[in-house]
Amino acid sequence: MTLTERIDTLVKLGNHLKAGDEYLDALIHRTQFNNAWFTKENQQRAIEAIAQRFLDIEQLEKWINTYEIPAETQSQTIGIVMAGNIPLVGFHDWLSVFVAGHKAQIKLSDKDPYLMPHLLKIATDIHPGVAEYYEIVPQLKGFDAVIATGSNNSARYFEAYFSKHPHIIRKNRNGIAVLTGEEKQEDLLALGKDVFEYFGLGCRNVSKLFVPVGYDFDPLLTALHEYRDIVLNTKYKNNFDYNYALYILNKEEFKANGCLLLREDTAIQSRIASLHYEYYENLETVKPILTTKKDEIQCIIATDGLIDEFSTFSFGKAQQPQLWDYADGEDTMAFLLGL
Repeated sequence: MTLTERIDTLVKLGNHLKAGDEYLDALIHRTQFNNAWFTKENQQRAIEAIAQRFLDIEQLEKWINTYEIPAETQSQTIGIVMAGNIPLVGFHDWLSVFVAGHKAQIKLSDKDPYLMPHLLKIATDIHPGVAEYYEIVPQLKGFDAVIATGSNNSARYFEAYFSKHPHIIRKNRNGIAVLTGEEKQEDLLALGKDVFEYFGLGCRNVSKLFVPVGYDFDPLLTALHEYRDIVLNTKYKNNFDYNYALYILNKEEFKANGCLLLREDTAIQSRIASLHYEYYENLETVKPILTTKKDEIQCIIATDGLIDEFSTFSFGKAQQPQLWDYADGEDTMAFLLGL
């Protein structure tokens, strides 16, 4: 397939997803039964994001025009180990491999085994040539390079196992937010999306707040209480109850609003249904922390222009990356084109 044919196929795939698919709806129900974290709403959110931002012709052209993608490429096999923390989280990796003209050898996550194969089937129905650009396997072998995403523990295994091949290995990361106390109510409500979407399981979800000394938490807790229906999910509620009991038994100080627990902690990563916060004297003291912990931070949420030295996202936009917002800040397409 030519690059033009590949892009055209992706756009048609996006149009198909926007129009609806009865079989995909059935798979969404099956996926939710297989993994209670993957609710129908969260799966639909992920699919809509892919259709609207990853498979839009204008966005695709804007993205690929920043690279020199040859008309004909020496196709290589790229192993992709997909994560399963949120629905279809590995789609962007396959998309990059496909656009670059390579073949993807995909190891699916047991937590998300149904959606990706169906999207690939739709693409193949649109253009039979797509079948030459991927295979789904139980174990990677015979690959030329690897993109693997997992936890810090699995990343150590990946580093050892894939060390002889060109690779991108992704570890645990989280989003953080820098607040000043001057945020509007609508900003705090939007921040709730960054915290609660996908139950906070995504690497882009905010798990840590930096707040000024003397920060008044009441407006924040009130705004985040608007997301209280999240506790209707049994798995989330179990985590909330467990952490609540743990903090009480350990006699730890914390703040709560019925759907979220806030605790002062310097760690970036927090437990499910909880959020860490850390005080700062002034913004200048925050910047060195962000630099030191850059390998733990996926994205920064803040008022536009608040910390110019760092790339930031607006409130509510953590889970709305564009094609060029690469995970861990590592340019996947440049990696693939450089093989």
